[in-house]
Amino acid sequence: MSNADYYQQSQPPQYSNAPQGQHQDYEAQQKTFDTDQPQPSKDFDQSFQVTKPKFNDWPFTVFFLAVVGGFIAIAGITLNALRQTYGFQGSSIYHNTNAFTLNTNTVILFAFVVVVGVVLSALIIVYARLAPRVFITTGLILNVILGLGSAIYYFVKGYYSPAIVFLVFTLITAWGYWCARSRIPFSATVLEITIDVMKRYPSTLMTSFIGILISGAFSALFSIVVVATYVKYDPNSNNEGCSASGGSCSQSKLIGILVFVFFAGYYISEVFKTIIHVTIAGIYGTWYYLSNSDQGEPSHPALGALKRALTYSFGSICFGSLIVSLIQLLKAVIQMLKQNAFNSGDYCAGCGLLILDFIIGLIEWLVRYFNHYAYCYVALYGKNYIRSAKDTFDLIRFKGMDALINDCFINTSLNLYSLFVGYLTALLAYFYLQFTDPEYNSTGAYTAPVVAFAFLIAGQLTRVSMAVIESGISTFFVALAKDPEVFQMTNRQRFDEIFRNYPQVLQKLTGNH
Repeated sequence: MSNADYYQQSQPPQYSNAPQGQHQDYEAQQKTFDTDQPQPSKDFDQSFQVTKPKFNDWPFTVFFLAVVGGFIAIAGITLNALRQTYGFQGSSIYHNTNAFTLNTNTVILFAFVVVVGVVLSALIIVYARLAPRVFITTGLILNVILGLGSAIYYFVKGYYSPAIVFLVFTLITAWGYWCARSRIPFSATVLEITIDVMKRYPSTLMTSFIGILISGAFSALFSIVVVATYVKYDPNSNNEGCSASGGSCSQSKLIGILVFVFFAGYYISEVFKTIIHVTIAGIYGTWYYLSNSDQGEPSHPALGALKRALTYSFGSICFGSLIVSLIQLLKAVIQMLKQNAFNSGDYCAGCGLLILDFIIGLIEWLVRYFNHYAYCYVALYGKNYIRSAKDTFDLIRFKGMDALINDCFINTSLNLYSLFVGYLTALLAYFYLQFTDPEYNSTGAYTAPVVAFAFLIAGQLTRVSMAVIESGISTFFVALAKDPEVFQMTNRQRFDEIFRNYPQVLQKLTGNH
């Protein structure tokens, strides 16, 4: 059977674009769909009902709050030490008495990084809204050019460690673009649908903007706490911070506290990002299922979805975010070991760690990708994390990795924009260290970790800002896989455009999936 014949035999009655008040048949048809499908109501909790027990995965909420408490305690101790030794650390870019570890010079650098990351993230969203089709193509091309340019520059400067990393990323990006060429029209259609929903619901952009501000503020605090931890616990004999309250200084204590600070920073940032994702997924779910309902859609869907994310689904958010955070921490440790190996001239170990870093990065991407769809089930159907993960596995198994990944390279383009911002901020950090030439970095020992940390901060900020698009795309795919007839009836023209590029759209998930 040809795609056209299959499509014609699958046509439901013509309900799309009917005037208000003429959707009775649509409402009747809606009752035959899956029982867990959102139901029309003016109240968000009634439309997207949560099965008992309502508070899912609550032990992870307790664990997250304990981590936040630990981070606050360490922040209080280390920031107090930074305050007490403020004159010793210095109050500007230059003229710092502290010549052996991170100081105020570094704090100012990280402030620049946060500001640049927030501004560029906002500009990327504006660009995606104005030109969605060009957005995808330029996202791939610009990163190839910038990544190659960065690698060449670092090779010329003789700084081989980041040069190799940037070159590997550039080759992967170029390969991804080559594979994605034929699929860009379909990806552009999906992105345009997502942008149209953004225009209809300004609360999506407001949610993303608030998320950027909160994440930017936390990134600034996180950066200062990292610097303050060095100030308080660096065992150098000249360190005045050791005399401040909060315990003595030692190398083991410094490493242990830094590990916890980085883990807490990753964990809290990931939870922030996931709350935004679940909130936006609730808005897109409202549009997909209820925007053409006679009974109307819930009023203030953003507030309803946010309430759900901060109450019933918060434990599930903490559960999935914990997995990603542990992988991020492992990746950060490997990156530091890799940089030290290259700096010490042990290129054999450095290359081995580079390969391991790539493998861990791939695992992180897979977990993030899996979680992104799992949280759509959390947002739309009120399921706990394990049940949502099982449904996501069924979704991927039924639709196939090709349908969910290769047929839509929007997330790839978005990730490359994150790398684009990361490249710029990493170069900013490198130039900053070269031009200001802080005495603590006279040997260049701190260049690699400072540049890497700047890259991580900017990347995290950009990922938060991209959540407004990523969440819409993943929510759209989940709803389209479960109930394609809803979109077929209410958005016929768009559905036809998707069908031309992806005929398997009519093969819906069955049963409880």
